[in-house]
Amino acid sequence: MEIFSCLGVYVLKVKILKSTDNSIEMEIEGEDHTLCNALCKELFNDKSIVFASYHIDHPLVGKPRLYVQTDGSKSPVEAIIEASERLRDKALKFRELFSNVLKS
Repeated sequence: MEIFSCLGVYVLKVKILKSTDNSIEMEIEGEDHTLCNALCKELFNDKSIVFASYHIDHPLVGKPRLYVQTDGSKSPVEAIIEASERLRDKALKFRELFSNVLKS
C-alpha cells in the first residue's frame, strides 16, 4: 500500500497495480464513485490524457480501480496530481460562493 497525498490535507491510500511511463492502474482504498467520477472528468480537461476511467467491482465492498493513460508528454501520476489540485480549487471556490450566498 502506498500513501499518495494529492488533495492537500486529504490523504489517499492507493495500491499501484500496474504502471508504465504513460499508464497506471491503481486501487483507491475507501473511495467510491464520488471521487472517481469527478477525478476522471477533471482528467479529461488535460490535453495529455488519452484514457481515464474507473471500475468498482461491487458498490458495497469493492475498491475503485482507476485507469489513466497519457500521450507521454507527462506521467499519469503527474496528471492525476494536477487534476486533483484543480478539483480542490473548484471545491474551495464553490464553498466560498456558497458561504457568500448563505450570508446574504
